[in-house]
Amino acid sequence: MRHTLPIAPQFYVTAPQPCPYLEDRMERKLFTSLQGDNADRLNNGLSQQGFRRSQNVLYRPSCAECSACLSARIDITRFKPTKSQKRTARRNAGLVRHATSPWATEEQYDLFRRYLDARHADGGMADMDVFEFSAMIEETPIRSRVIEYSDREADALVGVSLTDVLEDGLSMVYSFYAPDRLQDSLGTHMIMDHIEIARNANLPYVYLGYWVPGSQKMGYKAKFSGLEVYIGGEWKSVSNPREFSADTHPLSTDPIAEQVANISLPDGRPTRL
Repeated sequence: MRHTLPIAPQFYVTAPQPCPYLEDRMERKLFTSLQGDNADRLNNGLSQQGFRRSQNVLYRPSCAECSACLSARIDITRFKPTKSQKRTARRNAGLVRHATSPWATEEQYDLFRRYLDARHADGGMADMDVFEFSAMIEETPIRSRVIEYSDREADALVGVSLTDVLEDGLSMVYSFYAPDRLQDSLGTHMIMDHIEIARNANLPYVYLGYWVPGSQKMGYKAKFSGLEVYIGGEWKSVSNPREFSADTHPLSTDPIAEQVANISLPDGRPTRL
């Protein structure tokens, strides 16, 4: 019988393009494909090293002179809701949570379009059609769920999160909600609800994606206690968000080859660029 060794992931770098979070900055990403029998293990291993999933790709910022984007997660053992967050929970107590397999619906897409048109009309996803939306939701090689939030009285879908189930937590891949209910702070409510889901499943973390100091779009993540960011090859607690800066420096980011060499794969295989 002939045996073949598993192929080590190949890493690539995107071309520079305008940063969606900070003005006058250029972004660049380090990424690899997520496929095959090892997909779950690779997703778990790289998520713990600051990577995020987008469909069949795992990526991490790798900008030439900027390291403002910090992968963020909440240690739920240290999370304590603020008075404002408690009020948010009370305002949304009537919402019903429903977890399903990753399957896109017309109702989800309608909510997604309203959300984009109101909050991210000039963003990179603004032109996403229903087929691309379905691909975002359904093209996942790992264990994922769509978690819907509905208003019983209005009989309406008001929030959706595409969520990956990792070995050490829940990763909120992409969330959107009714833009006409800003007073309800639905985004905050969904994060708090994911903390509760993780707690009930004995999972220690909720992964939030990237926190960007200096970006108003991402500022809400710093309002959660128990926040940790991946920096310098390890997770560090955020006790004071003001200690983190979006300033640029020519030595902010290690060379690509060095970044790849320092990535740990789940089975100990060497990384390749």
